[in-house]
Amino acid sequence: MPRYMIQVRATAMSEAGEFPDDPTLVPRMMAFHDEMAKAGVLLDGAGLQPSSQGFRVQYDAAGEVLVTDGPFVETKELIAGYTLIEVRSRNEALAWARRFPAPFPGQPCCIEVRPLMGGIDLPPEDAERIIRDQLATIKHGG
Repeated sequence: MPRYMIQVRATAMSEAGEFPDDPTLVPRMMAFHDEMAKAGVLLDGAGLQPSSQGFRVQYDAAGEVLVTDGPFVETKELIAGYTLIEVRSRNEALAWARRFPAPFPGQPCCIEVRPLMGGIDLPPEDAERIIRDQLATIKHGG
């Protein structure tokens, strides 16, 4: 079955380490994750600390490594939390994502949903074949 990652995009509030002033948020989020668990689709989920607590490992064209400590400037490109689900279809992933509780009540927020590459429980050569097939399908509009 396909796996999808629901990514909650960061906001200035989440990057400042501030928690929304909504006493219903945590219970609503826990109830939603509990519902996904009972439905058998939840694999994992968590909020992330601000990027000031993280770092990036970047590789140049020669394969040299550069490590940069946070915080990172482009908030809209950062992730504040994630939920990993396994569902039967894209439509089912969309249905769950549409019901996701608004993570930052009272302010705009974006939730991005993307499918994971396949082959997690396969030998490397089979996993590579599946990933290459998935990428070829995407390139050819399938």
